[in-house]
Amino acid sequence: MNREYLESLGLEKDVIDKVMAAHGKAIGEYKDQAGKLEQLSTENESLKSQITERDKDLKDLRKNAGDNEELAKKYSELEGKYKADTEKLTQQLSDTKLHAALDSALTAAKVRNPRTLQGLLDMDKIKLTDDGKLDGLDDQLTAIRKDNAYLFQGDPKPEYEPAGNGQPVGGDIKNIMANPKLNLTEALANKGADE
Repeated sequence: MNREYLESLGLEKDVIDKVMAAHGKAIGEYKDQAGKLEQLSTENESLKSQITERDKDLKDLRKNAGDNEELAKKYSELEGKYKADTEKLTQQLSDTKLHAALDSALTAAKVRNPRTLQGLLDMDKIKLTDDGKLDGLDDQLTAIRKDNAYLFQGDPKPEYEPAGNGQPVGGDIKNIMANPKLNLTEALANKGADE
């Protein structure tokens, strides 16, 4: 509505001013409401945008949380594997040190065949100390040496002393063979009678 239109209708200036004031007031209220509506619309769009962005962030977070759970699980698995591998390698290293010290000790003990002798040892009773010595080996070697001396070098061989101080029983073999009346069967028979 404008002033020229009202004047064309034949309204007086005083009435036109009152109508225009009321119209301005109504337009102002509508503008305020339109401004508020536009502000609400802008806020609504902003909130929708924020919600969409947050939904996206939540999806990413869930995905990452799932990945984190998966990563945490993989980490735990790898940590367990690492621990098991470390224990296994530590045990292998200890076994290697034990066997090296054992081979060295068996060589020092003048064992003829260390592998054969190791089969006779109770390895559960042999422990490698921090200073590199073997606990439990000496007692076992002493017992094995007593029963199986042939496994060791340099041990004195048992003395062999034949009967008659190395002389044939029943006299000198030349004399026995020189007698034409005796034969070997009789000589052996006499030998048994002399003993």
